[in-house]
Amino acid sequence: MGGRAPHQGQPRVRRNEWQTLVPPALDAWEPTLAVSVVIPAYDAQRLLPAVLAGLAAQTYPAHLLEVVVADDGPGGLTLPEVRPERTRVVHVEEGWGRANACHTGALAADGDVLHWLDADMLAERHEVEAQARWHHLVDHVVVLGDKWFVDPAPVLALTPAEVRATVERDGVAALFAGQDRQPHAWVEEIYGRTDRLRQAGWNALRTHAGATASVRRDLYLDSGGMDTSLRLGEDIALGARLGAAGAVFVPDAEALSWHLGHTHVMARRDQVNAYNDPFLADAAPPLRAKRHPGRSYREPYLEVVLDTRGHPADAVTATVDAVLGSSLHDLTVTLLGDWSALHDERAGVLDEASLPTRVVHTTYAGDPRVTLLDHLPETRPAATFRLTLPGAAFAPRPPALEKALLHLEHTHDGLRLVDLPDGSVVRVERTAAFARARRVATPGEDLDDVVTAIAGAQRLTGPRAGFGPSERVRPRHYPRTGGPPVDSDEAWVRIEKALGDR
Repeated sequence: MGGRAPHQGQPRVRRNEWQTLVPPALDAWEPTLAVSVVIPAYDAQRLLPAVLAGLAAQTYPAHLLEVVVADDGPGGLTLPEVRPERTRVVHVEEGWGRANACHTGALAADGDVLHWLDADMLAERHEVEAQARWHHLVDHVVVLGDKWFVDPAPVLALTPAEVRATVERDGVAALFAGQDRQPHAWVEEIYGRTDRLRQAGWNALRTHAGATASVRRDLYLDSGGMDTSLRLGEDIALGARLGAAGAVFVPDAEALSWHLGHTHVMARRDQVNAYNDPFLADAAPPLRAKRHPGRSYREPYLEVVLDTRGHPADAVTATVDAVLGSSLHDLTVTLLGDWSALHDERAGVLDEASLPTRVVHTTYAGDPRVTLLDHLPETRPAATFRLTLPGAAFAPRPPALEKALLHLEHTHDGLRLVDLPDGSVVRVERTAAFARARRVATPGEDLDDVVTAIAGAQRLTGPRAGFGPSERVRPRHYPRTGGPPVDSDEAWVRIEKALGDR
């Protein structure tokens, strides 16, 4: 998941304030990007003909539009006659589930843009065009289409040719007149609280409902794509990955489609959330509200980086122990050092030149939250935030890391610099902000300046940020035990004395 060459000249969006992007009016511009509509299909023969008929009526140029139906069902799909010119079926050979089918279709697609559309979604004639126009502005936008849940009976009563004609004359809404049409309720609720995501900042990813979303293919691949192990919640998990890659999320009400069937999943919302929450908590660190204090997860919320070279072993251990003793448990520590130079050849145990390196390596080699690397990889961090310590002289007090990240979450800033008394600087980076900065920066441009412009940055002093000399913030050791036995009451007295003020 590395970076890519910047797309020169594209607009820079601050946080998720997408109103600075000005797309062309529908029917008033000339598209150049190829779009692949990817349809995951399982037992879809009943509604798929209507869906493809709607896509056959799109205003987007036919030579720039392909449809890839990812067949995840037990039997072979038969394509109807009424369909876009460039429609094909790819069969899912391994795995199962919507996420796996979407990913299979994405890898098989040829387009510059991937547009997900479920096999029960009837698109209005401008739907693809409305989606695609944003991708012509910037290469890291994710467009979220609008949809209504309706009874499919009026559509099923029509032939595919009649469906296409209805879409071509903008007559779909009239089919559902008088129905109890339902919006995507929880998405609309978030739109209402965040001025349609303009004020959502880096949390806009939460509304990524993939059944009507689109993304540049290279951004999709750069993000890591769908988590094919998920059976539910894959859309939000992909939204988290796209957000981490620097995406801007844009809801477009003109990218309208109709869900042919009322939502059954949301009728069981509590059960769905109870199932999804542990999977999303493990895979998507930005969804921190789903995580529990004291637990560790596959992808951490914070990565702390310290280059141990040139620092005494006791200072390093004091600093790392302070980090691991933080009130924020959802973190990992990456220690850089010349670990590969350690060897088992005969040497004076206390006199070898690499003794400090060996002591630090032995101290943390067995700790699951600590990774020992010779060099920091160039790939994008998995964590939502990365904190880089400039040395081992200063360390965070127990609540400092949690407070720092909460402050960043509230302000939506992308960078925090902490000035320490010795002149060195602690860096706290929002990894999504830096991922976007790398996409829009010109060659040689300072990334901190770009992040300041698109996300915001602040400086704090070490004491204000909760940093102090490492030897003074080292967590307490376990209390001493042993000695002759005492009675039960005396044992409780000693325990309260040792632990009562913690």
